[in-house]
Amino acid sequence: MEAANQTDASYFLLLGLSEDPDMQPFLFGMFLSMYLVTVLGNLLLILASISDTHLHTPMYFFLSNLSFTDICFTSTTIPKMLVNIQAKSKAISYIGCLTQVYFFMLFAGLDNFLLSVMAYDRFVAICHPLHYMVIMNPRLCAYLVLMCWLVIFWVALFHILLMAQLTFCMGTEIPHFFCELAQVLKVACSDILVNNVALYVSTALLGMIPLGGILYSYSQIVSSLMRMSSNKGKSKAFSTCGSHLSVVSLFYGTGLGVYLSSAATDISEKSAVASVMYTVVTPMLNPFIYSLRNKDVKGALGRLLSRAIIYQ
Repeated sequence: MEAANQTDASYFLLLGLSEDPDMQPFLFGMFLSMYLVTVLGNLLLILASISDTHLHTPMYFFLSNLSFTDICFTSTTIPKMLVNIQAKSKAISYIGCLTQVYFFMLFAGLDNFLLSVMAYDRFVAICHPLHYMVIMNPRLCAYLVLMCWLVIFWVALFHILLMAQLTFCMGTEIPHFFCELAQVLKVACSDILVNNVALYVSTALLGMIPLGGILYSYSQIVSSLMRMSSNKGKSKAFSTCGSHLSVVSLFYGTGLGVYLSSAATDISEKSAVASVMYTVVTPMLNPFIYSLRNKDVKGALGRLLSRAIIYQ
């Protein structure tokens, strides 16, 4: 194939999860259903947090931001996949691929940062309960979310600017269902040493620092719980962390599992399927985890749905 610079005429071929024509209707129906459940579930969680005064606390402010991020996260990859299946096409333009890489990095990074901020929120709530509302004031909460956006905005932009310097071949095949940075770099026709170094450094820093913050927060929380004499207090404190721990385990467990397993080898169909766990399944399950384990959220959702029925 003839090498081409980065122009609107260049394109990539996303091989998807399966090339079997008989599987395409099943994949379309499954991913459409999962996408709709993800959007609806997270949207209901956002509306419940906004409409119910009982949920106007820092924890639910961060949860609303996480739900918004999850909606955007899945919207970056799934709609294009569905369009390609429906149109029986595998093509994605060069600009479209860069855009997908950018927003995927942006919202994946935001998920990562917000989970760390939420761990800090639980640390303050359990270890410093008397000063919780003073420390976690609205100004600090807004500042923390803004910092998450600013940091990952510039990191993702930096990677895109580096990627824009590369050349690719027309019709290059990507064995994935979306444009993921590491996989796009593997099919470049020019030297990617600088890109790989930047990717490994940013992944190490932006992955390990938030994860380290989460682990430190929970080590302090466990230490504080061990000093509590009341079993009821321990149970209540742990229940506020259970949902967050479940989401953290899903996000980091699936994400790290996919990247560690494919780090030394080229991505395979199995790796692409495994990546569905953290790109689709985790955002879909988040609202269920928080609503099923939390009486306040269930109550807020019940009141929201009741008002919707009455207005009809």
